[in-house]
Amino acid sequence: MDPLKVSPPPETKLHFLDYWRIIRIRKTVILAVFLLVVITATLVTFILPESYSSVARIKIERDQSDISSMVERGATAGYDPYFIQTEFELIQSEVILGKVIDALDLNKEWGNKYNNGEHLKPSETLALLKRRIDLRPVRNTSLIEIRVYSEKAEEASKIANAVADAYKDHRLKQRQQLSNGGITVLEARFTEQEAKVKAAQSNVDELRVNLKVSDAMAIGEGPSPLMSADTLRKLESMRIESKAEYDREVTLLESLKALGKERGPEGLAQAIPTAATDTLLSSLLEQLTVVEQRLVALEKEFGPEHAEVIKCKAMKDDLHNKIKNRVEGIMLGLDARVMSLKTSLENFTKEVAEAKSNDIDQANRTRPYFDAKRALDELRRFSQILDAKIAFEKIDVVLPKTMMVEIVDRAVPGLHPVRPNKPLNIALGIIIGLVVGIGLAFFIEYLDTSVKTIDDVERSLQCPVLGVIPQNVGLLLEEGAESPHAEAYRVLRTNLLFSRKDDKLNTVAVVSAGAGEGKSTTVFNLAAVFAQSGQRTLVVDSDLRRPTLHKMLHLTNTIGLTNYLLRQNALEEVIQTTNLPTLDFLSSGKLPSSSLGILSSAQMKGLIGELKQRYDFVFFDSPPIMGVSDASILASEVDMTLQVIQYRRYPQPMNIRAKQLIEKVGGNLVGIVLNNINMSQDESYYYYSGYYHDYYYRSEETEPTKGADAASKDQAKVDIKQKY
Repeated sequence: MDPLKVSPPPETKLHFLDYWRIIRIRKTVILAVFLLVVITATLVTFILPESYSSVARIKIERDQSDISSMVERGATAGYDPYFIQTEFELIQSEVILGKVIDALDLNKEWGNKYNNGEHLKPSETLALLKRRIDLRPVRNTSLIEIRVYSEKAEEASKIANAVADAYKDHRLKQRQQLSNGGITVLEARFTEQEAKVKAAQSNVDELRVNLKVSDAMAIGEGPSPLMSADTLRKLESMRIESKAEYDREVTLLESLKALGKERGPEGLAQAIPTAATDTLLSSLLEQLTVVEQRLVALEKEFGPEHAEVIKCKAMKDDLHNKIKNRVEGIMLGLDARVMSLKTSLENFTKEVAEAKSNDIDQANRTRPYFDAKRALDELRRFSQILDAKIAFEKIDVVLPKTMMVEIVDRAVPGLHPVRPNKPLNIALGIIIGLVVGIGLAFFIEYLDTSVKTIDDVERSLQCPVLGVIPQNVGLLLEEGAESPHAEAYRVLRTNLLFSRKDDKLNTVAVVSAGAGEGKSTTVFNLAAVFAQSGQRTLVVDSDLRRPTLHKMLHLTNTIGLTNYLLRQNALEEVIQTTNLPTLDFLSSGKLPSSSLGILSSAQMKGLIGELKQRYDFVFFDSPPIMGVSDASILASEVDMTLQVIQYRRYPQPMNIRAKQLIEKVGGNLVGIVLNNINMSQDESYYYYSGYYHDYYYRSEETEPTKGADAASKDQAKVDIKQKY
């Protein structure tokens, strides 16, 4: 596995306190931008010239009259969704504003004001006028506000009223011109149509004479003559009636003949009075019935041989003969009637056929006349429509049109200037200043990829932070054991001890990615804390190129580590003592140019082994690991390595690279020291430094007695132990 490849850090969600931290840290930028924007907005607001505004409100409608005309009653105009916007553009067009410029002589007036007395060009005046006009619709109404701005209140009201009047006059004149032009076109079309009507009328009259169309025939609109059609309808009606009567008589005759064959003359005589009424036959049948009844009565009373019986029988036979003869006469009469009806039906059928033929011939002959007459009627109807339209338009032209554009409120001079709006501009400056300042602060913070918080370090380097060192830390040997900064190093010492996997690990190299991150101060103060706790400690200045520890201890650098490694001096000769009995110092010594790789020698490894035996803890100061190889060599040879990262100095990828170099050479990186924290800017770090300062110094100021002092110290130790 390549040690340079690390897993991507887990995603984290920002808390509100993270945003607040950024604002606190970048408060200088925010305040500077805020003041700059506010001051600029205020100065510009007070420098800008004051201007007044006047508003004229007009009500606009589509082209219509004050009184609804006959045309409007007959038809309604469709809805136009672009009407208001179209009129907006029209009011701001050169057509309307040009009339305003001419009416108010603005070329001359504004030329005297803005062009040293010379007349402005119409285009220049139009551009100035457009910038001063602001059109606004009144929501959910047909009203438009014409707002005009000017340095003079009277001029603003005068221009606003002039724009409203010019737009109203333009709409009225445009409507009148359109109506008059339309009437002229309609009248020309009407004259042309009348000529066509006259020509068509002459053609109809000529065809009427040539085709011999009568007045009665000319009344109809179709090609069928009126008299022939009436005759045909009557003949057809008579034919239908004759055929129905013929069919009825034929059916009756055939039925009676069939009944006579079936029942004989007597049965036929009984059926005829019911089917065909005959008074004589009915009378004979009644007489026969009376005679038969009398005959039956006489035979019962006198016997068959009685003279009255014989006389009655003779009367019966005579009645039978008369009935028979009457039935035969009726049947002959029915035969004759059927033949007559048949002849009449044939005659009617023939006459109907002849009438139809005559009607078709007459229609074909007179068709040109009726076609010409129909065309004449169409021309007359269109001529009448044109005549009515012309009359409507002439009436509509003379109707008043003031409701098309109505000036609801005329403009009046303003009492107070409306521009610039000083409170609004200053308020906007304040708001924009804050927004821009905060936005710039967050943008700078976004561009700043350096270490900002402990979470940044642990998330990006995947390594624990063992200590947090505040800003402006001095040397603990000079400040004393009760220095407010000493507790930060005590915390680092405690965390370092607990991070050891084995108590035999007692050599520590302190490295950093770049120069100036405070590793030398960290090594010095950390060693001082170990020495103050009673442990025999040695500080080795292994930064051979830029040694600084001898200056902090006010000791000489004439002999040191290089002299021992080059076998020029013994170990006891190069180790120096300090004011603190438990703290010794091994300076770097003078580095010959021919011995740059001296730290990787076997002599250096032997020295580290010797120092492990003599001292409880040995601390090595090193050069930046990204600059030279000495730091990597030390990290590979000592037991533990601490990486110092300065707060907001170098980008995170540089620190990650330094950690990877330590791991690549096999170094044991036990933790990170976050150095040079600005407690005044980032209060989230106050706990690591300010807490101890307040705790110790307040306890010293408030202790009343020596016993109380001992109790307070014991309590403090207990509290610190609980915390760390």
